[in-house]
Amino acid sequence: MRILHTSDWHLGQHFIGRSRAAEHQAFLLWLVSQVKALNIDAIIVAGDIFDTATPPSYARELYNQFIVELQSCQCQLVMLAGNHDAPAVLNESKALLQHLNTSVIANISEDLNQQLLVLQHQGQPATLLCAIPFLRARDLLQSQAGQSASDKQQSLQQAIAQHYQQLYQLAQQYNTEHKLNLPVVMTGHLTTVGVSRSESVRDIYIGTLDAFAANAFPPADYIALGHIHQSQQIKADTDIRYSGSPIALSFDEAAQQKQLWLIEFKDGDKTVSTLPVPCFQPLLSIKTDLAALKQKVQQAVAAIAATDTLWLELVITETDAYLTDLQQRVETELQDLPVALLRLRRQRTAVTNPLASDHDTQLSELTPQQVWQARLAGEELTAEQQQQLSELHGQVLATVLEAK
Repeated sequence: MRILHTSDWHLGQHFIGRSRAAEHQAFLLWLVSQVKALNIDAIIVAGDIFDTATPPSYARELYNQFIVELQSCQCQLVMLAGNHDAPAVLNESKALLQHLNTSVIANISEDLNQQLLVLQHQGQPATLLCAIPFLRARDLLQSQAGQSASDKQQSLQQAIAQHYQQLYQLAQQYNTEHKLNLPVVMTGHLTTVGVSRSESVRDIYIGTLDAFAANAFPPADYIALGHIHQSQQIKADTDIRYSGSPIALSFDEAAQQKQLWLIEFKDGDKTVSTLPVPCFQPLLSIKTDLAALKQKVQQAVAAIAATDTLWLELVITETDAYLTDLQQRVETELQDLPVALLRLRRQRTAVTNPLASDHDTQLSELTPQQVWQARLAGEELTAEQQQQLSELHGQVLATVLEAK
């Protein structure tokens, strides 16, 4: 039994005004070719299929076309919702896609059997999949008056752990009733303790849960996670892994080797290996002053294919950051090179309040938490008042993000 674990496609993403449609199309075509070449039995997409709750029509077309292309491979496809996905959108075609060897799990079900899937190899049951999408707090908990932030965090942690344990027990029960010993794979879309994150990953349990403890997962044979864009294994002695996104979704991901995980169960043994994903669009962030700018960019261009255009972010150091005609000077230096300057930033010195002290800071460069903390810094508040306001802000922000 061979399974590919991927996640965080973010179909429909616009990256600083640029469409990722060509990259996503290239990735999906490559993925189909790998399924054929490696005789893959199943693909697990662990959330964030789309970038927004209302994906553009071309993103839906890519999604549907991939499923059609996969039909010639006899490969089972399991699509799970992430925090960026709208369950209603994924559920629109759920019944139809069941006839195309595709299971869509957009939200949790009162009947847990709906989340227990039997993956097959050559027509025979081979692996049990506990299909768990992004777990929204409102699907697991009822708000209780008087609960503190720590109480809510503990309640959510317990509710998530309970859902995993119940599904794992259901899988064990299936094996017992059918006198089988099938391996158990579980999925998830959340942040676990100890992961490495990138700037394009947004918080999903703001104000209620920072991260889920890895030791709270059941002892499944493999746990396929999504939400974190860097491929990684949580602990060396466990098989709790993030596949990461197949394309770089922010400049700080540009240096990462994107990859999928290939899991193989054979004769009671398990092997896990990596499947590197080609780079379909080079992007790079360069920190420099004007004197070294052209040389550094030329070196970067020399490392890519002659037919490619480098998407570039420039961070100009303090030496030249004060220049009023900085944009014009940079464009002059780059005019003969195969690059597209997506973002030009001036290096910021450490300041107490970035909103008040650095008028060159763009809102897109800041997280909601940074904006909030900067706003608080401008008020005369006690530490207790700041904490209370931050908790309330976190709860409101969590509600807004869950509604997307």
